[in-house]
Amino acid sequence: MKIPFTIEQFFDIFVIYNNAIWPAQIVAYILGIVAIGFAFSKNQYSARTISGIVSLFWIWIGVFYHIVFFRTINPAAIIFGFLYIIQGFLFLLAGSIRDRLSIQFKYTIPHILGAFFIFYAMVLYPILCLSFEHSYPEAPMFGVAPCPTTIFTFGILLWTIKKVPAYLLVIPFLWSIVGISAAINLRVPQDYGLVVAGFLGTILILIQNRIQSR
Repeated sequence: MKIPFTIEQFFDIFVIYNNAIWPAQIVAYILGIVAIGFAFSKNQYSARTISGIVSLFWIWIGVFYHIVFFRTINPAAIIFGFLYIIQGFLFLLAGSIRDRLSIQFKYTIPHILGAFFIFYAMVLYPILCLSFEHSYPEAPMFGVAPCPTTIFTFGILLWTIKKVPAYLLVIPFLWSIVGISAAINLRVPQDYGLVVAGFLGTILILIQNRIQSR
């Protein structure tokens, strides 16, 4: 699939974006750590808080990254932006308002894989950016950029201990398919991790849903 912008333009947008929103990147990491902490607690508001944090990430990215910045080089970013905003409100509705999610880390294979996805999004992804010569501020950052945040989202969803509403999987899965294009056409090999998280995460979550429905 032909992209309507150059690789240089793609990374230039990240430079402009990261410089414009600083220090939102630090705030995003703090919120990510808070979400992880709540997943290890037995607080009755854990799932609501985690869902609220994930919702904030998606809405922020939809508005500021896609619609405000990425749109300047890719008109399709308006569509991406609205999809991200919708996903953010779906998380808010399912997890924070309706309390449909129960998120708590357990020592199971899906939860351990989810922990790896979260670690990949927050730690390995930026390290890989450096190794592929995309240092900050060129690098997509956790919590404020689409791909690492989507990987993190799959990790969080794998930490659920109740059935996950299927509608929460659609947009993250579709974005993981977009990650194939980024990995190949934009020379962002760390986004192969998004593809793995999208396909493997979706399959495991659907399997868990089926088991919990019995």
